[in-house]
Amino acid sequence: MEKRIPVVVINELSETGRILSALEKSGIHTAEITFRTACAAEAIRYACANFPDMEIGAGTVINAGQCEAALNAGARFIVSPGLSVEVAEICRGRGIPYYPGCVTPTEIMQALELGITTVKFFPAGVYGGLKALKALSGPFPQVKFIPTGGIDSSNLEEYLAFDKVAAVGGSFFVKDALAAAEAENA
Repeated sequence: MEKRIPVVVINELSETGRILSALEKSGIHTAEITFRTACAAEAIRYACANFPDMEIGAGTVINAGQCEAALNAGARFIVSPGLSVEVAEICRGRGIPYYPGCVTPTEIMQALELGITTVKFFPAGVYGGLKALKALSGPFPQVKFIPTGGIDSSNLEEYLAFDKVAAVGGSFFVKDALAAAEAENA
């Protein structure tokens, strides 16, 4: 897994290529395309077909229907803001990584019961950030975290330095990549 996972919101299918090209130029080869918009499945299908060297996943997947749509479109991993047993079972059945949002010990224990050892920690800034991750790592040494929310260029390296952080997610990767692409074209 790449250490940087951009959270990509595609409002119109036509912007998919521009965003993914900017991410690739900035050295990022992973994208979590969120199910916050009506064209999410189409964007995932387009991304998988046109950016075969990128690992394309689906984010903000909150139910079985969205999970099936994402996987049918070609998503190679699934991310949720919370833990869905249905989504976990679909992913396990298809051999697809599932990263559910877990911020409490109870949620982490539920994930472990489902065989999940890497979880999204969202929103990280609201739930105590790196300090909370370090505290949760004590009773759950087998768990790796993907913190998202409240992370940006100013604290990215601090998160990545913690060995229990598998990766960091955020929309700021997209903003930074697009800004760099615009500056290059100016």
